Amino acid sequence: MNLKLNPSAILLVLSFSTVAVNAKQNQLQHFETYRQQGVVQSDTQRGQKLWVSATNNRSCTSCHGNDPDRNGKHIKTGKLIHPMALSVNPTRYQDGKKVEKWFLRNCKWTFGRECSAQEKADILAWLASQ
Repeated sequence: MNLKLNPSAILLVLSFSTVAVNAKQNQLQHFETYRQQGVVQSDTQRGQKLWVSATNNRSCTSCHGNDPDRNGKHIKTGKLIHPMALSVNPTRYQDGKKVEKWFLRNCKWTFGRECSAQEKADILAWLASQ
């Protein structure tokens, strides 16, 4: 079998691989921040439970949907929310300030309070596993 490789396809695969590696490294930086705040270990099952748990009829799924590898839609504005799963959106968690901004805003809206470092680490761990 004679297989010809398209140079553009090779570059695309290498670029995606680089983005995925960078995304994992950035996520590890977030975990290091949470470790400095006392988190010893993140737990994907706790993260998933937080994702679907409702407070006052609100949960993460209200806007992001049950499946984090699909688009969501803001419950009030109808704006598109790109997938949260790292497997389909590897650039999602590259900016630590944005991650913290959205955790602050969304935790307050969803749970009526700020999320703890442990909760953020658990949610990120679950989203990284998707």
